[in-house]
Amino acid sequence: MPAHELIPHLFRTEYQKITAVLCRLFGIEHIEIAEDITSDAFLQAAETWGLHGMPENPAAWLYTVAKNKARNYFRHDAVFKEKIAKQLQHSLPEAGEIEIDLSPANIRDSQLQMIFAVCHPSIAAEAQIGLALRILCGFGLDEIASAFLANKETINKRLTRAREKLRSANIPVALPDKEAIHSRLKTVLTTLYLLFNEGYCSQGQDMILRKDLCLEAMRLALLLVENKLTNTPEVNALLSLMCFHASRFEARIDTNGNAVLYDDQDSSLWNKELIDKGKFFLKQASEGDIISKYHIEACIAYWHTQKNDSRKKWESILQLYNQLLLIEYSPIAALNRTYALSKADGKEAAIAAAEKLNLGSLHLYHSLLGNLYTGIDQGKAIHHLQKALTLAKSAADKKTIIKQIDACEA
Repeated sequence: MPAHELIPHLFRTEYQKITAVLCRLFGIEHIEIAEDITSDAFLQAAETWGLHGMPENPAAWLYTVAKNKARNYFRHDAVFKEKIAKQLQHSLPEAGEIEIDLSPANIRDSQLQMIFAVCHPSIAAEAQIGLALRILCGFGLDEIASAFLANKETINKRLTRAREKLRSANIPVALPDKEAIHSRLKTVLTTLYLLFNEGYCSQGQDMILRKDLCLEAMRLALLLVENKLTNTPEVNALLSLMCFHASRFEARIDTNGNAVLYDDQDSSLWNKELIDKGKFFLKQASEGDIISKYHIEACIAYWHTQKNDSRKKWESILQLYNQLLLIEYSPIAALNRTYALSKADGKEAAIAAAEKLNLGSLHLYHSLLGNLYTGIDQGKAIHHLQKALTLAKSAADKKTIIKQIDACEA
């Protein structure tokens, strides 16, 4: 792989590792310095590798350069000498060299602790996701802006405010104690859930699905599962949900990049290995008395990986949506329940239920009614689809709706 392709790949996989270790070592108040040092290491790679060729082990080269840059910075920085060195005397060899541990074990621990720092409840949800994308996933400002349909300046201000909150609240880069970990874990799971959904239902102008966002959310959830303090039924349920959804990635988009609705998906493209992993984590999640929304959504996602289009399948999904809405109501869950109702009891029953929801400001509501009226009242079907087209924001959604309108008018 040439340098111009390898460096972006390494930035995605290694940036967050180096940054997490540096933040853990020097404190969250120095998060921007940690990011700058890491970015400088990649800049040096881009300059050096283009002239002299790539090293034998590019990742190890980056780690070495990042270590040296960190040592050089903090050795000469007055803040380090006055405030930090006293706290790190146990880490400093006699020669004054700083030990920066970039071993796999320390990287895992640092990232896990950074998850809890970034997902602190004092930080707004959108800012948590933005910080998670930037610090834990190595996303650039352009990519984060695209995910939120915002400009770079807005995202930069949001991240700056979030970093300042981390500093002013003196939030430690550490796992909470056993008593606090359960309440804090809820915030972490919410952030990872929203991060996955940001990719699974991408609002980017030209993208239906952002696998990179989903895979990063899965990677971070796996870190939680692999630690005994955070390996809870809820965490396993969330990871199970992600695996089931991810198993159908390849079937959700056709060769032209267009969305493929569930009824039209080629089930031979579903990933059996991910389905099996989803079943494994769902079984792990069943240990204990807790039934969270992640448990119910994972069960719903499981049934969507079953190929047979039986009444039992859709009745099961319908009952699960009934439970989910009792635990936590959301307009999207209500719409999805109505679709399941149409499959279990027919379109007429679903239309009656859908029209009671009064969600006319959502393009998905009109898309659903357009689908339900198709074959019953083509005029109403087209009316709702045209309304959905005016409300849809992304180019990908609009393209899908236009295809449905064309099919209705044919």
